[in-house]
Amino acid sequence: MLTLPLEPTDDRANPAFRDVTSCELWLAQLQLTNLQLAHNKLLIQISELNRYPMRGLDRFNTLELLRETVNHIQEDYAKKLAGKPLPLNAIEMAAFASIIQLWQAMMLGYQRCLQACISGEKALAKHGAVFCQRCLFYSGMEIFEHLRTGYEFSPALWHQMHALYAYAEQNKLHQTEVSDPLNGHPTSCVRSYSKVLLACYANPAQMTRWQLQQTNIWLSTWCNEITVSRSCHISKNDAKPLAVNLASTQGLQRFEGFPRNDAVRYLAMVPLSKLLRVKIILLKQGQTPQQTGLGDQLDSHACLDLLTLLHQCWCEEQHMRRNQRRSTALHVEICVKTERIYAHLFGKSFTSSDGQLDSLALKQIATLGHVLQAERERVEMTYPLENWRMDDENITGARLTRTDEEGERLSCNQLIALRRISLREGDRQFFMLATTAWVNMTQLGQLQTGIKYLPGIPVPVSISTTGINPDRPKTAAFLLPALPVIKTPASLIIPRGWFKAKRVIEIQQQDGTILAVRLGFSVECGLDYERVSFTSMDRG
Repeated sequence: MLTLPLEPTDDRANPAFRDVTSCELWLAQLQLTNLQLAHNKLLIQISELNRYPMRGLDRFNTLELLRETVNHIQEDYAKKLAGKPLPLNAIEMAAFASIIQLWQAMMLGYQRCLQACISGEKALAKHGAVFCQRCLFYSGMEIFEHLRTGYEFSPALWHQMHALYAYAEQNKLHQTEVSDPLNGHPTSCVRSYSKVLLACYANPAQMTRWQLQQTNIWLSTWCNEITVSRSCHISKNDAKPLAVNLASTQGLQRFEGFPRNDAVRYLAMVPLSKLLRVKIILLKQGQTPQQTGLGDQLDSHACLDLLTLLHQCWCEEQHMRRNQRRSTALHVEICVKTERIYAHLFGKSFTSSDGQLDSLALKQIATLGHVLQAERERVEMTYPLENWRMDDENITGARLTRTDEEGERLSCNQLIALRRISLREGDRQFFMLATTAWVNMTQLGQLQTGIKYLPGIPVPVSISTTGINPDRPKTAAFLLPALPVIKTPASLIIPRGWFKAKRVIEIQQQDGTILAVRLGFSVECGLDYERVSFTSMDRG
């Protein structure tokens, strides 16, 4: 029996349409030029339709007519949030909330149809599988919207998904194929359900928006290979199954140590593992993504990286995953933006004048080896540091949670500087540079990020182009020294858009020394920075 709550209908509800005919007329006059207004109208009218008492078949046909328009407007409206730094501002958050509400409104509409079917409305008897699939689809869209925006979703959504799938399974509707014009191919409850389970298990917070979108597209096809069963079979050297508890508010879990009871279901990963490995091999052999059935106009290297990542997440044991992190619970301070980072590393604000760097700071460095604490305190008053907690760490990176209530907004692939603080002694260590690999907001409203360390202790410098008419203004940069132990040559961190291969530039160091270098190649490029190689002009 389905136990999901459902508000009673209300005779006072007054939707603009009450059947397919009136809905067609309403959609024909819906103006899409103002996307926000059109979205608001849809949300209001579908919510009102959900309150309105009507025959289940009329409700179903009306909702089916609305699906294409809802999908189109939702996709376009969601583009307003694409790539936005977190946390979202008030306007963006309002748009995000409206998108979530519309997906939920569609789910509730089909839930009313399902409830009418359960209550014995004869005209709906043959549509039970469609109702369950649509409810699972829109519950999944609500979850996916959270994933691609970077906000954790409520565990209540897992309860909703599990309850819907459990009902479909109990009534032998879960494997029934149903038509879904939005996807262009038949689907089923088990495919819709397993698609969401696998998408959430693929470390979505650590994936780029493109990777998440592409995974969602691929899963629409790959889920034909997935079964959800009450039992599982384990073969030596094969991918182990994943487990989910239908009575819980969690998604997929590792098989090992998972309690066995009537509510547990297993997803066999062997078929998906074989599919992924074949596609990885074909790409390595030189086939294009289109030839391997991955889609048109996709980059082979990007597809190969994503397929490898997905195989690691879904099909490899935990001890086989790379770079496992250890818990730390350290306190760290961070700052963002190039000139702020420069000021904290150097102890003085950056100046774009053509003279030497700050003479007083240089004398302090020459005499004492560092800038006086008073100077650093002035910098920290001007550019306050944010307080974060380091939750876990490995040699390449860490996971951080902001403990301050407010701070800068963060995006993926953004340059940051951080330093650890010893709470016992109050000592502050040297700054390190890192980039944000992923960013998300927790249910408690805390900003989290996974960072990747840049090698070496950074040295603040200024760089400028040479010649009579330099084509770039003098700017702050960071020199990362060579690390022979790990065979890493020296490199420069410069603002994005500044790099040009073979460009000759001057690096002005802290002691005033000027070094002429020739830029080589771009090692990596982020949102606001680029790491580049260089060679000294003195050595040719």
